[in-house]
Amino acid sequence: MVKSEKIPTVSGWHFRIKLSAVAVFRDPSFFSLNGGWQADGKGPSIWDTFCLEKGRVFGEQNGDEACNSYELWEKDLECIQQLGLTHYRLSFSWARLLPDGTTRHVNQKGVQYYNKVIDDLLACDVSPMVTLYHFDLPQALQDQGGWKSAGTATLFNDYAKFCFQTFGDRVKLWITVNEPYVCAKLGHEDGLHAPGIKEPGVAAYLVGHNMLRAHAMAWHSYNSFYRTKQKGAVSLAINSDWLEASVAGCAEDVAATERQLAFTLGWFAWPVFVTGDYPKIMRSAIDAQSEKFGRSGGSRLPSFSKDEPAVLGTADFFALNYYTSRKVEAGGGCGEVLSMKSDRDARDVLDPSWPICGVSWLAVVPHGLRKLLKYIKDTFNNPAVYITENGFSQVGQLQIEDVQRSEFYKDTILEVAKAIQEDGVNVRGYFAWSLLDNFEWADGFSVRFGLFHVDFADARRGRTIYRSGREYAKIISKFQCGQSK
Repeated sequence: MVKSEKIPTVSGWHFRIKLSAVAVFRDPSFFSLNGGWQADGKGPSIWDTFCLEKGRVFGEQNGDEACNSYELWEKDLECIQQLGLTHYRLSFSWARLLPDGTTRHVNQKGVQYYNKVIDDLLACDVSPMVTLYHFDLPQALQDQGGWKSAGTATLFNDYAKFCFQTFGDRVKLWITVNEPYVCAKLGHEDGLHAPGIKEPGVAAYLVGHNMLRAHAMAWHSYNSFYRTKQKGAVSLAINSDWLEASVAGCAEDVAATERQLAFTLGWFAWPVFVTGDYPKIMRSAIDAQSEKFGRSGGSRLPSFSKDEPAVLGTADFFALNYYTSRKVEAGGGCGEVLSMKSDRDARDVLDPSWPICGVSWLAVVPHGLRKLLKYIKDTFNNPAVYITENGFSQVGQLQIEDVQRSEFYKDTILEVAKAIQEDGVNVRGYFAWSLLDNFEWADGFSVRFGLFHVDFADARRGRTIYRSGREYAKIISKFQCGQSK
C-alpha cells in the first residue's frame, strides 16, 4: 500500500511513499488463493456451483484447492514478510463465516481462521485491508434470487455488521463490495462469471443497484455503531479503465467517451461521491433506448428510495482497481435488442502502440493510471485514493525471470508518484495484484498475476518468487527509506 508523504520532487523518484500492501488475498470459497472450498463448515458459493457447469472455466478447472492458503497461510505470511509489506488486502468468504448467508448460523471455525490471519498480520506489523464481498455470494442466497433480490442488500448489511463487530477492533480499512461493475455485467449481462445469468439490458442494472444499496447500508451501520470506537474507514472498490476519445477532435467520439465513462466509473462513483444518483447521461441513454424499443413500465435503471439510507457520501476514500486503458469510438451498439451495449452506443478500441501482457484485453498503459487518478481528483472532489488492484499478467510458458512485469511495476509506480507530486492527487495506498498466482475466474490457472509463482501441479503448492517480486521488494525498501531511484 502506498502512503503518500509530500516530500521534494518526482525527479529521480525523490519522493517518499510507503509502498506496502500488495497481493489481494482472496478467500471467496474455493477460487483464487484459498482452497478449502468446503472445509470446516464452509457453505457453497455461486463460484463453487459455476465451476461445476461444463464449459464455464478454462480447461474445466476449479479452485477446490487453488493455492490452498486455508492450510498454507503460514507460507503466505512468509511471502508477505519477504516482500516487506506493511499492508495486505484480503477478502473474507461470506459463505465461510455464514454458510447460509445469514447470521442464524455462524461458522466458528471460519471466525477462528480469519482471526488467526488478522492476528498473524498484525504481529508482523502488517495492517489488513479487508474486503467483505469479492464475487462469491453464498449459493443459499442465490437460490433466493441473489443480487437481483432487494432483500440481499439487507442480508449483506447483517453480514457486514457481524464482521465489524467481530473483527473491527483490529481491522481499520474495509471494502464492502469489490468491483460491482464486474459482478453486474459479467455475472448477469454476459453470463461469463457466476452466477452465469444472461438477461441483457435489465439484470445488470438491478444487480448494480442492489449492490450500491448494500454498500450504503453497511457504511451507515459502521458510521452509526462502530466508527467512534473502532476509528476505521469504509469504501467500495470501483474498477475502471482510463478512456479517451479515439479521435481527439471528433465530437462523436468525445461524446461516446463521456457515455462510456458514465456507464463504467460513473455508474458507481457518481451516486457515492457526487449526487446520490446515477449520471444523467447514463439514465437518459437507457431511457432513450427503452423508448426506441417500445418498452414501458418505468426506467430499466432503478431509482434510490428516500426511505433507505442515502448512498451519497458513503465512502471514506476512493478505492480504485485499474488495469488498462482504451480509446473510444462512437457507435458499436447492437440495434436489434436491448442491452448494455446498445444503451451506451460506444466501442472500445486498442491503441496499436500499447503492448499487450498475457490476456488479450490487458494493454499495458501505466500513464493511463495517472490520467485516471487526475480525473478522479477533478471529478470527485479530490478524495483520498487507494489503488486497490493493479497488475500484469503472464500466460503460456512460465517465466520466473519476468523482466517485463518488473519494468511494469517500476513504470506504474513512477506514474503514481507523478500523480501525487505534479497533479496533487491524494493517493494513500497502492496494492499490486497479486501476491500469488491464483485461480483467475473463467481463465482458471491459465493466467498468472502473482509476485510468487505457485506450482499447481504439485500437491505441496510450492511458492517461488518471481523476479518481479524481488524487484518489487527493492522498490518498497527504497521508498520506505526515502531513497531515490
